[in-house]
Amino acid sequence: MVRNRLGPNTVSERRICRVLGQSRSTQRYVCRRPADDRRLIEELRRWCAWYPRYGSERVHQLLVGTGWRVNFKRVHRLWKQEHLQVPGKQRKRRRLPGQSANGCVRHRARHRNHVWSYDFLTDRTEDGRQLKLLVVIDEFTRECLAAEVGRTFTARDVRLTLQYLFAIRGAPEHIRSDNGPEFIAKELQRWLEQASVRTLYIQKASPLRCLAFCGQSNSLFSKVREGPFHGSSEAGKAG
Repeated sequence: MVRNRLGPNTVSERRICRVLGQSRSTQRYVCRRPADDRRLIEELRRWCAWYPRYGSERVHQLLVGTGWRVNFKRVHRLWKQEHLQVPGKQRKRRRLPGQSANGCVRHRARHRNHVWSYDFLTDRTEDGRQLKLLVVIDEFTRECLAAEVGRTFTARDVRLTLQYLFAIRGAPEHIRSDNGPEFIAKELQRWLEQASVRTLYIQKASPLRCLAFCGQSNSLFSKVREGPFHGSSEAGKAG
């Protein structure tokens, strides 16, 4: 390559090899394939047709057992060259997120105050302590109704937040959440039942469990993380 860049008439191959510390034979080596490679490839294809789930190692054992004098490296090279690898198992297709009975696809919000969603977002302050945000949104309008910040939250804290929202905005018909301990507490369930709000519980930590919640809360959280107090001592005083 060096000689081609400088020009074949400018510098000799002997001088370039001496400068680079290479043997001249490396520049003149020509790969020689055995003459019976084609016959061996046909034999490999025949075994693959008979045993499609066999790998190169097992087929090599069959070849040796039938009288072929060939090492495994050669078989493996031809195996990869002809793309004879065992096809991977087809995994069962997972159902799209939100397809459960209480998911956002089967139970989609139709109007304002039809379905609310609430969940916790977590982060850590500079001192390593956990910071939690209780985010409540309206799935239809995608409004962020509340973003309460604290170190810890109990079912009573969740109920007080919802109680304030119900007073200023009105109660929704349904409220969607995962089955976290703060959301399935009997105290909160009784209070929601008295307020005629139906609960929609979905699998905890399921990805994209609610398209509206994920889009709105992640956008909100990214803005919070980029705020002037993120990672500062002031954030450590929150909650």
